[in-house]
Amino acid sequence: MQEIKLDYGDTHMGVELPDSATVVRYGQTYTDPPAVEPIAATRAALDNPLGFPPLTELSGPDKKIVIAFPDRVKGGVHPTSHRRVAISMIIEDLLKGGAKLENITLVCAIGLHRKNTLEEWYEYLGKEIVDRFWPGRIVNYDAEAPDLCHFGEDEMGNVVQCNRLMAEADLPIVIGHCAGNPYGGYSGGYKMIVTGFSGWQSIASHHTPETMHRKDWLGASTTSHMRHQFKSIGQAMEKAIGKKFFAVDAVIGQKSQILEVKAGELGAVEAATWPLADKRTNISLDMAEPADILVMGLPRNFHYGPGMGSNPILMSLAIGGQLSRCWHAFREGGVIIAAAVCDGWFNDNWFPSYEKTYDALQKYCTAEEFIRSDDAMDIVNDYDYRFKYSNYYAYHPFHAMSMISGGSAALLWTSAVFVPGAKAPGYARGMGFIPTNTFEDAMERAKRIVGGKPRILCTPECFSGGVGVHLHRKDGS
Repeated sequence: MQEIKLDYGDTHMGVELPDSATVVRYGQTYTDPPAVEPIAATRAALDNPLGFPPLTELSGPDKKIVIAFPDRVKGGVHPTSHRRVAISMIIEDLLKGGAKLENITLVCAIGLHRKNTLEEWYEYLGKEIVDRFWPGRIVNYDAEAPDLCHFGEDEMGNVVQCNRLMAEADLPIVIGHCAGNPYGGYSGGYKMIVTGFSGWQSIASHHTPETMHRKDWLGASTTSHMRHQFKSIGQAMEKAIGKKFFAVDAVIGQKSQILEVKAGELGAVEAATWPLADKRTNISLDMAEPADILVMGLPRNFHYGPGMGSNPILMSLAIGGQLSRCWHAFREGGVIIAAAVCDGWFNDNWFPSYEKTYDALQKYCTAEEFIRSDDAMDIVNDYDYRFKYSNYYAYHPFHAMSMISGGSAALLWTSAVFVPGAKAPGYARGMGFIPTNTFEDAMERAKRIVGGKPRILCTPECFSGGVGVHLHRKDGS
C-alpha cells in the first residue's frame, strides 16, 4: 500500500492507496522543461516582436500608453516573476522611445476578481515599480465602471466589452502567463484580455453552462468552443478599438519560473508559445486504461484565496476544474473522491455574495435552471455586492455564478463525487456531492459503483503544488 497525504483544509488527510494506484507528483511523475534566464529571454522577445515593430519604435512623447497585467491569482511573487520583469523592461523601452512616464498607466486586469490592495501590489510587483505609478497611474480594472465600453456582439453572438483606458490608449500592452488552465487551454493570449478587462455580461457569454457543460470543455483544449469564444471576442475588441494589443507572454513552469517569452500580436504570440506550453503542460501517464476513481485533496486557501476549500461553491469549481485537467486519463462515469474540510466558511469579506448564492441555488434542481433564473440575476445586480466589488476588495457577484457553472460540470460526467471529512456535510450535499465521515467510507462506496478492483488516479497536491498540468495516457488518448 502507498501512504499518501492529501491536502485537507489547513492540514492534511493521511490515506492509503493500493500500489497499483497512479499518484501524480511534480519531480516524480513529471518535471518542467529547462527554465531560461528571465531578463535575457524577455529582452530577446521585446527586441524581436511578432507582427509589430519594437516598443521603442511604437513609443512617443505624446502617446497614451496602458500596460495591463494579471492579478495575484497567477504568476508568482518572486523577484524574477514574469509580471515584474516584463513591466520593468517594457517601461524601459517606452522611455527610450520618447514616452513620458506620466503618460503611462498600469492596469491590474482583475476581471471579476477582487481588487488588489497596495500591499499586494508591493508583494508581487515590487516597491520600485509600484512607487513610480502610485497613486494615480496604477489602478484596478473595475467591471462596474460607468464608462465601460460596450461594443455589441461578435460574430458568434458573444457580448463584447472593454475597459475604456485600454480602448482609448494609443498603445495598449498586455502581459500574460501561458500556463495550463483547467478550461480554455491556456491563460494568456486572447484569454487574458477577454477575462481580464471585459464586463460581466461578456464573461457570461462563456462562463456559463452553455459553454462549460459542453463535453469539449473538458480536457482543457485550445480548440474547444470556449477557446473559440475567447478569440472571437478578443478580435472583436481589437476591431472595435481600431488597434491590436501588444502582448508579452511567458510560458511558466510549476513554480511560475519562466520557460519562454514571446512578444507581439496576440494570435502570433499564442502560436509561438503554445508548443512549449503543450510540452510542459500535457503529461502522459503509463496507464493502459483510464482511471475509475480520481482522488484529490483541497486546501482551505488556494487560487482565488482563503476559503476556496471550505466555501462549497468554490470547492465545487476546484473539483470540476481538476476533473477537466484529468479528463483524458479518467473514464466517463467514474467517481471522484475529494477530501475537503467543507465547514461552511464562505469568507464573506472576500466573497460576500456567495452564501446568498448558495442558499438560492438550493431552490433549483440544476445549476442551469438557477443560472438562468431571476433569483440569480437579482444577486448579480445587487447594488451592495457590486459596490463591495468596486470599493471593498470583494469578488464580483457574477463570479459565483461562473463557479457554479464549472463546478456543476463534474456532476454531468461522473457517477458520484464523494467528499470525505466534510465538517458541515449539508454544504457538500447542497452542491450535489456525497459527504462521508472518512476516506475509507468514500472508497468503499466508490467501489460499489465502479467495481472492487478500481483503477485509481491520485493528484494529492494538485492545488497546493504549483501550476497544474493536464493528464493524458501514453496511448495518445
